Order: sequence, then C-alpha cells, then structure tokens
Amino acid sequence: MNRLVVLRHAKSAYPPGVVDHDRPLNPRGVVDAKAAGAWIRSNVGVPDHVVVSSARRARGTWTLAAGALGYIGAAGYDAESPGPLTIDPRIYEAGAQTLLTVVSEIPDRARTAVLVGHMPGVEMLVDLLARDRDPDAAALLSRKYPTSGVAVLDLDVAWSAAAPRTAYLSAFAVPRGTLPP
Repeated sequence: MNRLVVLRHAKSAYPPGVVDHDRPLNPRGVVDAKAAGAWIRSNVGVPDHVVVSSARRARGTWTLAAGALGYIGAAGYDAESPGPLTIDPRIYEAGAQTLLTVVSEIPDRARTAVLVGHMPGVEMLVDLLARDRDPDAAALLSRKYPTSGVAVLDLDVAWSAAAPRTAYLSAFAVPRGTLPP
C-alpha cells in the first residue's frame, strides 16, 4: 500500500505588483505551514518522496512544513532532480488529471509521498482518487479544503497505476499554528 498526503499551500500574501506565481506566505501561512508539518509528523510520519508546485507559496509551505517534520531530504534539490524532492511546475494551476499524472510518476521506492499544490486541483485530485472515505475526514473535507489542509489517501495500487477510485481517504485535517502576539 502507498500513502499520498495532499497538502494545500498555506495562506499567502497579496503584495502589490507581485504576480500570482511569486506570492509569498503571509504571517498566518508561516505558522500554519509549520503546524501542517507537525501534524504530518505526528499522524503520517516522514515521507519518502515530496513533489511541490513551483509557486513561491507552495515552496515556502513545504520548506516550513519540512522543518517541523524533520524532513532532511529537502536540501539541495531542484526541478531536474530525481531525488526525494521535486519542484514540479505542472502542479501550478493543474487540474485533477495533470495531478494524477504527477502522482503516477512518483518513484516505486516511495511508500509515502507528499504533494503540495493549489485549489481547486488538490480537492479535485482527492475527489478523483477517493473510492471510500473515513466518515470524519469526509465530513470535514465536505465543508472546505482550506489553506494548509492535509488529506491522507491510502492507495491499494502502485503509483504508476494510480487511477480514479483507487484510494481510501483515511484522514483530513486543517492544522493551525499560533500567531505571535
């Protein structure tokens, strides 16, 4: 069984003159990204592979989450890296089918992978993959997939065989950090 963690980027800022792709995290996003990493550490464990959107807010989310998670595989990799962290520009503005392709390319060696992306693609991917759902996770997800939302999907197929309805939604959480006074 493979486990896919689908993390929506944390809350971003809207600085004047900054294009959407380059928007940074805002203070709420910084603390929530760290909280998401801590939640993943406590509830899933350290992943074997991570694939992140090229957008600044997604990369920032993973950098902060990785620190809280204790994920050391994050250092020194870039878009061309076949290693445990891949920055994938296809994730930015991707729909479910593109994200499914990204998931199907996760290396066989990985048992737990994290995908950091954007709405509406991340929600569409979870809906596409989930055949069955934990009732509590389904109820929370049905309300909203907010920033820093984390969906955990258990796939009963190889990554390369990921297809609609090949996963079980086992958890959904919206970790929140505390802003300093």
